[in-house]
Amino acid sequence: MKKVFVITLGMLLALNLPGGARAAEYGGKEHGGVTTSAQEHGGTTQAQTPSTEDIRSAMKSYVEAESQKTGGNFEVVDPDTNQTRQLQLLRVHERVGKTGDYYYSCADFKDVNSGEMLDLDLDVADQAGKLAVVDVRVHKVGGEERYTYDENDNRIPLGDTKSHLGTTAPEGKEHGGY
Repeated sequence: MKKVFVITLGMLLALNLPGGARAAEYGGKEHGGVTTSAQEHGGTTQAQTPSTEDIRSAMKSYVEAESQKTGGNFEVVDPDTNQTRQLQLLRVHERVGKTGDYYYSCADFKDVNSGEMLDLDLDVADQAGKLAVVDVRVHKVGGEERYTYDENDNRIPLGDTKSHLGTTAPEGKEHGGY
């Protein structure tokens, strides 16, 4: 009797093994842990979220590419003075956030003509897996904020400024968020 039980148990385990192996391939976590539908192919997949370092790197690359076009300095029109500022990137802040469809961070720059320190906000969009800077705003000049944010991500100007409008984002919304 004991021999029959062991043989039966062995057969059940052997028959169940291919089903268990098959379950890992279909309808579960496949190819790096992204959840898929019950179909192996043709199901919807989730886009992978870019890392903080990827976002910061996209910002740095954008500033470098734009700087090469203008003789080595990053040019930004200051909306309050209507003057083009020639800037050098010092650093992109460590903190990266997300509002709506946009990732954002601040970056510190130095105006090569005036010596003033500027803090710019850069918005990054994930466009079909490629990160692209879509808006740049002058947030601070010489440590003085030109705008702040409310609890609903609306940009609130501090004084008579146009810096909160940005270059492409909808008026008043932080980081292009909707």
